[in-house]
Amino acid sequence: MTISVVDLFSIGIGPSSSHTVGPMKAAKLFLEHGNVHAGDHVEIILHGSLAATGKGHGTDRAVLLGLAGLDPATVDPAQEPTPGADVEPTGCINGIFYSIVFDPTPLPEHPNGLSFSCNDVSWRYFSVGGGFVLREDEMANQAAAGAAAVAVSAQSLPFPFTTSTQLLQVCADSGLSIPAIMRANEEVLHGDFRVMSDHLDRVWATMQECVKAGMRTSGILPGGLGVQRRAADLYKRLASPKSAFGFDALAGMEWINLYALAVNEENAAGGRVVTAPTNGAAGIIPAVMHYIRDFCAPKNEKWPREFLLAAGAVGMIIKENASISGAEVGCQGEVGSAAAMAAAGLCQVIGGTPKQVENAAEIALEHNLGLTCDPVGGLVQIPCIERNAIAAVKAVNAARLALHGSGVHRVTLDDAVATMAATGHDMMSKYKETATGGLAVMLGLPVTITEC
Repeated sequence: MTISVVDLFSIGIGPSSSHTVGPMKAAKLFLEHGNVHAGDHVEIILHGSLAATGKGHGTDRAVLLGLAGLDPATVDPAQEPTPGADVEPTGCINGIFYSIVFDPTPLPEHPNGLSFSCNDVSWRYFSVGGGFVLREDEMANQAAAGAAAVAVSAQSLPFPFTTSTQLLQVCADSGLSIPAIMRANEEVLHGDFRVMSDHLDRVWATMQECVKAGMRTSGILPGGLGVQRRAADLYKRLASPKSAFGFDALAGMEWINLYALAVNEENAAGGRVVTAPTNGAAGIIPAVMHYIRDFCAPKNEKWPREFLLAAGAVGMIIKENASISGAEVGCQGEVGSAAAMAAAGLCQVIGGTPKQVENAAEIALEHNLGLTCDPVGGLVQIPCIERNAIAAVKAVNAARLALHGSGVHRVTLDDAVATMAATGHDMMSKYKETATGGLAVMLGLPVTITEC
């Protein structure tokens, strides 16, 4: 367990954690540590998937915002260059001259690579999913250290685990719930449990604001596909006393769909979202949490923290043993991971045991295995927005199925995670966030990029 739940649930802007948030962070890091000053010229090369779908994901805009010293957590989502605006490949921002080159050839270390050069200083970064960024030397050190270094670093925690098998054993030995295990570890990581709890409270508040913004905003999403925002109209329909929907036997599902659509439309428009665990899958966990708030009548007022801690444990296990990057393993790593995390959180809040929580996560992930990442036009819109709604409903079903069982099941979460990693390794690159296969090609809208 090498990361914190604070890192896993970060606050940023859309439309992509790996293609927008990560590159923005990388550019800001180079600005701060690469001896860059006003009047200097910075050459930026986007490699692999960042080049293939960088225009649609706003990667060029993101690196310019980073060079301007802005941070994803605090930047105004409408900051110029505005979402969807054309970005010149050469120019000046905040006194720094720049040139951006799109190179679709991936670097060997990871599909999402960025190179920065200025004043004889050249650094490479890798955006490895969920907004996490590693510099080239950090990537190499991590690969060389392997599992041994992870085991050593985890030993400083009171309840170390890197797999679901270890987590369940820790719960059995200690008699503690998964959120209690997470709280104890987070307190050691931060020196004060309030760092974690305050952050999770901000995460839940941001999720609610994002849903509200999505439900009150209509119009066409940027990017050129002409995708109509639907959440505002759907909200009016469901909330109307005369509506045939929203108050029948499937009311919960209708509202889950609405909440997920609202978040992912905000994300596609470059709005403020919570990376959970990625931006492309940002609507699943908020949708399920709103379902709990509106349909489950939770008795414990701290249930959002309990949810996010249980979900975070699952996210850490997946990130440690597979990937949450669509460019690395396809959408199973984004939507599949988010569905597993949401199922775990819901099962925890509605009374599941640690074994049932693990089972819920396994069910949700198992039934997203093989999911490809083929965004039309390189935009996080089709099929991404609807996919979040479908996966959120699937997460609720997985949690309820697990709650009806004893927690004993043949396929473990570890099995599903290992299968996801193997499937992602075998998946052709055209189905992994390059917009060169699947729906992206079937609709005749491949991404146009400038090759170096």
